[in-house]
Amino acid sequence: MKFTEAQLEQAFIELLGDENIPHVLGGDISRSEDEVLIKQDLKQFLLRQYRNEKLTESEADQIIRRLEVFSSSDLYESNKAIMKLVSDGFPLKREDRSKKDIWIYLIDYSEADKNAYKIVNQLEITGYHTRIPDGILYVNGIPLVVLEFKTAINDEVTIHDAYVQLTTRYRRDIPELFKYNAFCVISDGVNSKAGSFFAPYEF
Repeated sequence: MKFTEAQLEQAFIELLGDENIPHVLGGDISRSEDEVLIKQDLKQFLLRQYRNEKLTESEADQIIRRLEVFSSSDLYESNKAIMKLVSDGFPLKREDRSKKDIWIYLIDYSEADKNAYKIVNQLEITGYHTRIPDGILYVNGIPLVVLEFKTAINDEVTIHDAYVQLTTRYRRDIPELFKYNAFCVISDGVNSKAGSFFAPYEF
């Protein structure tokens, strides 16, 4: 069966729904159009995850600012640095200096899996130009996975076109999104690829 892009987008949303990952329309998210983090989700996760340590709201805001300060103009280095923070965690010095530092993880890697997942589509992102990725998988408000679909109905369009769209047009117009990207998925419903945003198409 061959899908249109809209059908493929919906099919992925339904598959993720089967894994209890809720779907949210981009227009329903409260944010500035140039923001790619869902700050409220990340803040709520941090306050919930570190409530025993009595993490304060301003400390949670400080953690979010630490991510935002990385520049998208040096995209590869910023992405590498943020992915290290996501995978390894980092120490947070407390506002109250009498308290010990906390080692912060942005994702709950335990079996409890207390992460907040969302699949978001129709999210308008304004950078140098406005772009609307087909799908973004958020974990605790961080846009870790970007999905781009192409129809298999049109023989002149392939998933290579999706690769070019991500790595050329989106990279040029909305680089902020890819600071936080762990990997991308491109698919036409028949052929699919997943890999690093910085990897050659062949990989």
